[in-house]
Amino acid sequence: MKLEAAWLRDFAKRYTGAWCSQNASSVAAFFALNGSLSVNGAPAVGRGAITEVAQGFMTAFPDLRLRMDDILMQGERAVYHWTFIGTNTGPGGTGHRVCFSGYEVWKFGEDGLIAESQGHFDAAAYQHQLERGVEESR
Repeated sequence: MKLEAAWLRDFAKRYTGAWCSQNASSVAAFFALNGSLSVNGAPAVGRGAITEVAQGFMTAFPDLRLRMDDILMQGERAVYHWTFIGTNTGPGGTGHRVCFSGYEVWKFGEDGLIAESQGHFDAAAYQHQLERGVEESR
């Protein structure tokens, strides 16, 4: 699938909205039926598993906001840069606020959905914020 800038930007904006919706299955709908999402590790494969990953973040951070920082084309792939903002007030939460950035490298299938997403963020900084909190910069 050949990526076009306007289509990709619209896709990324809608994906961001899905993360902010508190509806985990709406995030999974951006992935191919057997698509995969990895976040600093082993991939969640299939929409059911992706829904579980998204739901985990949404449950832990009921006020979750994802901000799209940028979307870039790199050949046949796209790199989606984001900032995650929320307060860990879900069950067993620390009550601390987090604000951290990361990115996902997307490979699209012929159906125009994400076939593979490799997500990355600084896990040590995230853990530090969970334990101590952070003031939101913007």
